[in-house]
Amino acid sequence: MRRDGKATRINLFDFTSPPMRAFHLSWLAFFLCFFAWFGIAPLMSVVRAELGLTRDQVGWCVIGSVAITVLARVLAGRLCDRYGPRLTYTGFLVVGSIPVMAIGLAHDFTTFLLFRVAIGVIGAAFVITQYHTSVMFAPNCIGTANATTAGWGNMGGGVTQMVMPLAFTLFAATLGFGPYWGWRTAMLAAGVVCLLMAAVYYFCTQDTPLGNFAELRASGVIPPAGATKGTFALAARDPRVWVLFVLYGACFGVELTMDNIAALYYTDHFGLGLKGAGIAAGSLGLMHLFARTLGGFVSDRCGGRWGLTGRVRWLFMALLCEGLGLMLFSRMTTVAFAIPAMIGFGLFMKMSEGASFAVVPFLNKKALGSVAGIVGAGGNAGAVLAGFLFRGAISWPTALLVLGAVVTLSSFLAFAVRFTSEVEAEAAHEFAEAHAQRRRISELAEAAV
Repeated sequence: MRRDGKATRINLFDFTSPPMRAFHLSWLAFFLCFFAWFGIAPLMSVVRAELGLTRDQVGWCVIGSVAITVLARVLAGRLCDRYGPRLTYTGFLVVGSIPVMAIGLAHDFTTFLLFRVAIGVIGAAFVITQYHTSVMFAPNCIGTANATTAGWGNMGGGVTQMVMPLAFTLFAATLGFGPYWGWRTAMLAAGVVCLLMAAVYYFCTQDTPLGNFAELRASGVIPPAGATKGTFALAARDPRVWVLFVLYGACFGVELTMDNIAALYYTDHFGLGLKGAGIAAGSLGLMHLFARTLGGFVSDRCGGRWGLTGRVRWLFMALLCEGLGLMLFSRMTTVAFAIPAMIGFGLFMKMSEGASFAVVPFLNKKALGSVAGIVGAGGNAGAVLAGFLFRGAISWPTALLVLGAVVTLSSFLAFAVRFTSEVEAEAAHEFAEAHAQRRRISELAEAAV
């Protein structure tokens, strides 16, 4: 670690140091939030039949699930700048768990849609996760740390596709609750787990390697809370932030869309049952175990060799391949070809997400939370816009083709993200310093042995 306490390496078996405690608990908290956020998606065929939902109404549910998260993520970023990630995460876990548990009260399309929209608040957990690891890790591994915590957290979207149908079967058939109470009880359980995680996060993490915001402000180590005023405006005035807003919408927005429609897509277009469609859809989410991390790792390597420009160029390549792969997936007519094609474009989609937030920490350190919030909100804004494609008159394969073309064209916007020579020099110095510190620690460890 450096003098500021930031970790220069990721030691997965370290559960005691502040950076690694934040690393493990932030990805676990986000995993549970993502699991709860999309827990209802693999059960939509059951909900659709029970509530008599039309295709148009299902489309509104897809849009509603991600709409409010746009605002929630912007708010989460501002709260992180002001109150720190520990209190912000605890608050969002508590507030977000309420509609997750309460969706079981839905009895028609209107009430179901309202709860589905409210659940989207919990999706703001992503911004807090990225903020927390950004302040805990040094530049030589910040891309890998951000990508891994986000990736392992996003894996909840894949696991929920597989687990929730099993939970539904457990409650509905094995325990005899029936279909009506089966999906409702499954969502109640997901919300309770998120509520418990709020207590764990509050008592087991701290805001920065050196302590909590309140303590550091009291001792004068960091500026008072009032100094954070204007950070959102500072971030919003930077056009590069809005370029990344669009680019993150082109990758994470696609992922959110797939999390919502994948199970139904495999059911309606390939004739798979509830469990089969859940496994097929879940295979996309499980790639987060390594794919998003890989995107951040490659960005760190590119950053070490070609500076911040190298990170941006890698983001462009990943997005371009994602768009082309998505168009290929949309043309598949058999499940035997559809799943490999989905995994192919999904690999680049998740690497694009990791590459995006390997650039974010370098845009404006004084407004890190606001930058992360705006860019993170871009993912949900992209999903909202994509959702309109899936409630319109065109078929879902055609909608995926159009979406892939939009991603391909959007990738070229990456070249608009540029850095001054001073910022490049500062980033290069910090990278070299962190790398040297890591090397010294390794040498000391070898000498001790």
